[in-house]
Amino acid sequence: MELITNNPLHINIVDEKEVIHSSNSSFIEANTKEVTLEHLRNDCIIPVFAKDNESTISHYQFVQKTREIAQDLFPEFEVAEPSIKTSHIIKGRIPSAIGKPAKELLEHEKTLYYERCAFVMEIPSVVENINGNSLALSIGGVRAYNQENLFSKKSPEKFKIFIGFKNMVCTNLCISTDGLADQVRVNSINQLSDAVELLLNNYDREKHLGLMERMSRYCLTQEQFAHFVGKLRMYQFMPKSEQSFLYPVALNDSQINTVVKNYYHCPNFSCREDGSIDLWSLYNLFTEANKSSYIDNNFERSVNAYELTNNLVNSLQNRSENYFLLH
Repeated sequence: MELITNNPLHINIVDEKEVIHSSNSSFIEANTKEVTLEHLRNDCIIPVFAKDNESTISHYQFVQKTREIAQDLFPEFEVAEPSIKTSHIIKGRIPSAIGKPAKELLEHEKTLYYERCAFVMEIPSVVENINGNSLALSIGGVRAYNQENLFSKKSPEKFKIFIGFKNMVCTNLCISTDGLADQVRVNSINQLSDAVELLLNNYDREKHLGLMERMSRYCLTQEQFAHFVGKLRMYQFMPKSEQSFLYPVALNDSQINTVVKNYYHCPNFSCREDGSIDLWSLYNLFTEANKSSYIDNNFERSVNAYELTNNLVNSLQNRSENYFLLH
């Protein structure tokens, strides 16, 4: 796999202390580093498809183009600076540094890019309230080079785009099914622009808010919650043939542990004195636990948490049987 540069080699890298961009926007916490948009533009090389040397769409282009489209579609509001998380750094060096011990490398002799990148940008003027929590309309996306075959000729590149809300109490992302496009494949930045615009235009904000508000009207007793957690644990180890008949669960076993821990100790969404918990709080325990997911499957798990919670709500509302509920 070959690489191309955005800038002359002598400015390919900055000091790591300058890369980190402190922010309260911890929408992902697992194995990630927060960087600035300027760092992606000025300091990162861009992978190419090895067999024809065609450039990939860079992380910078993805973030910047999404921001431009969001600003065009919401001209009356200001789109905030993106919070960008990266992981799986790929390091390299310039040709003149071949054979040089790593500890002796000068900064201008190093190159880097990130295999995975996720970003979220808020529209802080568009704020809704659910169960006392302020939610800011947010737009973001994911790019993961590990999902591309960079050793072949240029082919459609995969992106994930979302529009939804960020809970300002805990920075959890609230993403609905129709707010996520997780199979976007494009050949150019123009096609990517069209995909972003299509998602933003088709998103039903009122429906999303209505279904989240409905969660706050239904509760699980402590006994029901204990039964639910037990069934979640059983689901993890079921034969695939049995899982196929049940509502899918994307959270892993350690994340379920986090949900149980926060059921007792979360300052914002823990259980009530009698042990009951409303499903809005339970949903936020899911999305809080999901912060430990890696970049390349975080948004899908967020949507799964939303769908699973609504599945519970539907069963409680309709008094229907549900494998995960004790009636």
